[in-house]
Amino acid sequence: MTEALPSTSLSLRSLVTAEGVLELSLAEDPIPTLTADQVLVRIDAAPINPSDLGLLLAGADVATASAAGTDERPVVTMQVPEAWMRSLTPRLGESMAVGNEGAGVVVAAGDGPQAQSLLGRTVAGAAGAMYSQYRVLDAASLLVLPEGTAPRVAASSFVNPLTALAMVETMRREGHTAIVHTAAASNLGQMLVRVCLEDDVPLVNIVRSPEQAQRLHSLGAVHVCDSSSASFMGDLVTAVTATSATLAFDAVGGGTLASQILTAMEVAASADATAYSRYGSTKHKQLYIYGGLDRGPTVLTRSFGFAWGIGGFLLTPFLMGLGAEGIGRLQKRVADGLSSTFASTYTAEVSLREALSLAALGEYSRQATGTKYLITPHKDI
Repeated sequence: MTEALPSTSLSLRSLVTAEGVLELSLAEDPIPTLTADQVLVRIDAAPINPSDLGLLLAGADVATASAAGTDERPVVTMQVPEAWMRSLTPRLGESMAVGNEGAGVVVAAGDGPQAQSLLGRTVAGAAGAMYSQYRVLDAASLLVLPEGTAPRVAASSFVNPLTALAMVETMRREGHTAIVHTAAASNLGQMLVRVCLEDDVPLVNIVRSPEQAQRLHSLGAVHVCDSSSASFMGDLVTAVTATSATLAFDAVGGGTLASQILTAMEVAASADATAYSRYGSTKHKQLYIYGGLDRGPTVLTRSFGFAWGIGGFLLTPFLMGLGAEGIGRLQKRVADGLSSTFASTYTAEVSLREALSLAALGEYSRQATGTKYLITPHKDI
């Protein structure tokens, strides 16, 4: 074991009270003794993904946020709308550590050979509670990065890269040949553009501004539809017709966008019909919602026949179904392409304390494209 190791670790916590108050704070916990197959990782970088905000903010109204505590131990409180409280019952009163993924350096290891082999190596993990200075993790669960890889480069090695690859894997498994993706100018969306170009998969990208459209075109994207344009629906039908896309992944969730996508698929599928059918085309159209940028209801106008399906998509269940060999195959591709295909960009880096400032919280909670934050737990220590 390495000498002069820390005995405690600071971490970011989220707690919801029975009175409907969300409390964000920092807590210092003892570092447990390592077992033979465990390692101690100094977490140097951990991204704030949309999937992290669900646990972190618990649906709370950020407009009600107020700051208290001290500079060393800031505390932020805000109100959770009553409509969200029923789903939060299992976590009431529990201080929950946050952060799905992150990267850092192994500074201590158990006696087992696999753990010992990781001493000094840069690794990435997705075991949760990664908004912490240190994490005890199973050696077998870690992605070991090539020598010289900076933790900042490896911080987003799991959620976005594996989701992009999972979308393409799902397409192939379900017999589709092209994909429609919303909020496509995000870090994940840009990764998916690069993956689809490498794999020769037709991709329809839906963005929300001309600037986002230009960004994707600069990456080589062929089909980009701007939902803020007056010609959006016509552009979407044209793109879906050109690609024959019958599978969509929607990060928006609320509103009418899902319905518009299914309608465009139906129009494309019915273009060559020689006779009218009251049931629409027989070609199945599938849309998966995997995000909630719009928290409103998902509105369906039912203008897309009867051969369709809508479901939720989560990365972890998909990976569980893929198996160890399949996961290893995807992880190797990610490790090989961290500085290219799966590169992430960040607009700001904040310490654990800075992540609880009202200014930073107001920015990253918007989930706006181009405002991705990275937590660096040792920044102000």
